[in-house]
Amino acid sequence: MESVRSRGPRQCSVLTVGEALVDVVVPHGGGERESYVGGSPANVAVGLAALDHDSRLTACLGHDAAGRRVREHLLDADVVLTPGSTDAPRTSTATAHLDADGVASYEFDLVWELGPQDLHGVGHLHTGSIATTLEPGASAVLEVMSRARRTATVSYDPNCRPTVMGDPHAVRSRIEECIGRSDVVKASVEDVAWLYGEDTDVVEVAELWGRLSPELVVLTRGGDGALAHLPRQGATVELPAPPVEVVDTVGAGDSFMAGLLSGLLDAGLLGSPEARVRLRQVDPDAVAPALHRAVACGAWTVARAGAAAPTRADLP
Repeated sequence: MESVRSRGPRQCSVLTVGEALVDVVVPHGGGERESYVGGSPANVAVGLAALDHDSRLTACLGHDAAGRRVREHLLDADVVLTPGSTDAPRTSTATAHLDADGVASYEFDLVWELGPQDLHGVGHLHTGSIATTLEPGASAVLEVMSRARRTATVSYDPNCRPTVMGDPHAVRSRIEECIGRSDVVKASVEDVAWLYGEDTDVVEVAELWGRLSPELVVLTRGGDGALAHLPRQGATVELPAPPVEVVDTVGAGDSFMAGLLSGLLDAGLLGSPEARVRLRQVDPDAVAPALHRAVACGAWTVARAGAAAPTRADLP
């Protein structure tokens, strides 16, 4: 793999596996469309790079105009594309329709396949969203998650897309399989409602997921902040959201995810099997800085158009 700028000795390489695409954003009530490079996993990879982590991405891009735009964006962001990421017949696209509150709903034109993955030197693997449910690539992602756990830590964000994933009952078992191969899971309350029903208690879901394998489960609640559940300690922590004027929610959850992983990596709670043991035994107070970084990253992003990613200097 090509080199990236030198990082501090405490940093490990983070490999994100999943879709990179072009988002076309349609404003509420009409107006000029804007387009951005997106895809939940790609946004997380860019967010980690912006926070000074060695960030690599395995994607599925074509040699078309959209693919060139994605590659240029990743290069500018200092994200390294792994070999085989540009062999697709075309590049995926997503159309985000904004409602009056700036909340996005999506339509997708997707292609997702995954070739052999070299995990040498990878300390942490992140994946999620469409890449873990859309075949033929999804089964390969599941295998990579299992293999990565031998030498690295793993995180997962289901980032449910109903228009692509189909019936929630059909996809729920796959999502729970992914949760069972993860050390850290982040999801939104909208994900939980779609998967388990509108009246589902989110704390009960966090506790359920915690019994599947993760050492940390975090659920985001929009303007109501987030909650974090540490199953080994039986502790649940709530975090308020800072006041912010919302421009749109595109990429906010991905920015939150990048901030969360960044904070946990900095604390030595991700990045190796030994870090997994530390996370398993951690005092709840020790994860607070990572949670606060996650909330700050999400708030910074919703105050800007598109999936903008903050640097450390942008954060309080």
